[in-house]
Amino acid sequence: MTRTPSGGDVNADIHERLRSEVAKGADLLWETALELHAHPEPAFSEHRAAALLTDALERAGFEVERGTAGIPTAFTAQSGHSRPAVALLLEYDALPGLGHACGHNLIAAAGLGAALALDTVLDASAGRVMAVGTPAEEGGGGKVLEVEAGVFDDVDAALMFHPGVYDWARAPLTAQVQYRVAFHGRAAHPTGNPTEGVDALLALVELFNVLTALGRRLPAASHIQGIVTDGGKATNIVPEYAEGLFGLRAATTEELEDLTGRLRAAAEGVAHATGTRAEVERATLRYEHFRDSGPLSETFAEHLSGAGIGLTPPAPGVYLGSSDIGNVSARVPAIHPFVAIMDDGSDHTPDFAAAAASPRARDVLVAVTGALACTAADLLLDADLREEAWRLHRQTGR
Repeated sequence: MTRTPSGGDVNADIHERLRSEVAKGADLLWETALELHAHPEPAFSEHRAAALLTDALERAGFEVERGTAGIPTAFTAQSGHSRPAVALLLEYDALPGLGHACGHNLIAAAGLGAALALDTVLDASAGRVMAVGTPAEEGGGGKVLEVEAGVFDDVDAALMFHPGVYDWARAPLTAQVQYRVAFHGRAAHPTGNPTEGVDALLALVELFNVLTALGRRLPAASHIQGIVTDGGKATNIVPEYAEGLFGLRAATTEELEDLTGRLRAAAEGVAHATGTRAEVERATLRYEHFRDSGPLSETFAEHLSGAGIGLTPPAPGVYLGSSDIGNVSARVPAIHPFVAIMDDGSDHTPDFAAAAASPRARDVLVAVTGALACTAADLLLDADLREEAWRLHRQTGR
């Protein structure tokens, strides 16, 4: 049952007013989603998107800070005061060559619409509504940098949704990081003085072999995927330098740390066996695994069911990649439900990019925006819901 504060039907009236505001602004939200879709911008280059969203929030009277956490395309926009406080997360980066094939145009529009509706319906004394612009989810880690900068230090929850091919109440998102492994050997002519050479490329190839064997013994959701980024310059020179880039994923952040240790040990072992020298360095920010807030996810699912979309738990054993929302969820209670905008296939495809501008996507956008706004209102108005979310977060969030 959706929780209500003392006062009985107060929340029910607020929910209805929020849904009404979202319906009135539906055309504007869809225009925003289509504008973002028509002008995709990759990680940390989302200047047009950030301007579009901050201008809309500023016109509505939000206090806008651009360049949050030192990121030119990040922002925060606030309405209301102090605590409690809820953050609505807006993603808007696109995939190079594929555009909005992850549907971030819809995430941004939904967060914008929910923030605007809350600002209109709730009194400022209810608490603080934040719209947080989070660039570079697709590998750059905008949310990681924002967490480190303290953006979520005085926030009680972070809410967002993600379009997908499933209707799932929570996101099975793994921890992930990338490491660069380089081997240093000694150049030589492979015919003239082959015994003088120390082949760095052969060491890198042997690392791939070791990791393949290791992969057979890893726990569910853990894997290492690598590519060769430098394998030498000419076939008549024994490579003195070789380099690979390795993506590591694991079900939990703790398991990712263990996997990182195994990669280091494997590289050092190969270097010792081949007479090379290994260098292992982190190449990206680390995305932590997502920790779902059950009370808030249940509240969101109940609100969304009122719009005719039912959410279920994720299928056991299925993982849907990684996201920097994991780092936010380690700091505050958070939700990241998936809502389907197509039934078959996958995101990160041309078909999904097309679906992100489809009539079905418009219907999902309106429904999800209303559910986000209602969930945020419940969080702000219901101290029991906040306390339950925080209690479980402290108990199971690490």
